[in-house]
Amino acid sequence: MRGVAEALPERFGVAEEPLLVRDALADEDAAEDAQWLVVVEDPAGELDPAALDAFADEFGGLLEAE
Repeated sequence: MRGVAEALPERFGVAEEPLLVRDALADEDAAEDAQWLVVVEDPAGELDPAALDAFADEFGGLLEAE
């Protein structure tokens, strides 16, 4: 997921480096199934959700918004 975090500022011009969070499942034996989250703050709503979704899809991910 480091590739996503490195490509995001280039593609979208975000100033702050995205936060990488590993969301491990409750079962430690399933460590290989842990999900990675790339957290991007956009309080002003300047980032295009459709463009972010397409970007996430390029890396096999999906956009989740609060």
